[in-house]
Amino acid sequence: MPEPASAEAPGMLHLWQWAWVAAMVTGVITWGLILYAVIRFRRRSEDEVPVQTRYNLPIEIFYTVAPIMMVIVFFFFTVQEQDRVLKDVKDPDNVITVVGQQWSWAFNYNYDANAKDFQGEAIGSPVVHEVGTPADPPTLWLPKDETVEVHLYSADVIHSFWVPAFLFKMDVFPGRDNHYTFTPNRLGTYEGRCAELCGVYHSRMLFKVKVVTRAQYDDHLATLADADHPESHGPAVGGSEVNTQAGLDQNGANE
Repeated sequence: MPEPASAEAPGMLHLWQWAWVAAMVTGVITWGLILYAVIRFRRRSEDEVPVQTRYNLPIEIFYTVAPIMMVIVFFFFTVQEQDRVLKDVKDPDNVITVVGQQWSWAFNYNYDANAKDFQGEAIGSPVVHEVGTPADPPTLWLPKDETVEVHLYSADVIHSFWVPAFLFKMDVFPGRDNHYTFTPNRLGTYEGRCAELCGVYHSRMLFKVKVVTRAQYDDHLATLADADHPESHGPAVGGSEVNTQAGLDQNGANE
């Protein structure tokens, strides 16, 4: 497992680890009972007739109650952790809209919450964005130790937004806003990918996540706001070059 890179990740890691512990204990008990039965009740001679056990009420009760209790315990802790991760945060520090499209991603950052139009009226937060292709995967920049709310959209089919270092993934559906909040807490660059089979080039639907300081984050957004990455007032999608052969490598041909 990767080293957790968000404030929420350790809880999910502990859930995963204890689930494995429970599975191993269950497996050892099950294997032990099977081996015991094989050895204890093995046929010892050619003419021996094994004991025929038709029904055993205590064992039947145990085999019924024990799995039910295990499922209840797993369900309780899983839902508890899931609710903690998916809990809405009031006034998150940063809001980013992520658009998945065959076969890359677009990241839209709210840039200036105090922006005004030419008449001095507030127009909300304009968006700066960056778009990738399979040949040139985009990078999602995140400020360290600040809450980030990501809104996930799909422009075509079902995708899944997954950053292994955050130990959490969420499906991305057409026509639906899925969102969750997390807090990156380790500087560095991490891998991200689509975790839902979404077409021929699903394996190339990659991106990187760069966790940086607030100053570096602000500098990056300012860079995106230049002439090459103009501001907009709505989520940007990848465009036709994302899902064509020309978008798959620099030579316009499949690798």
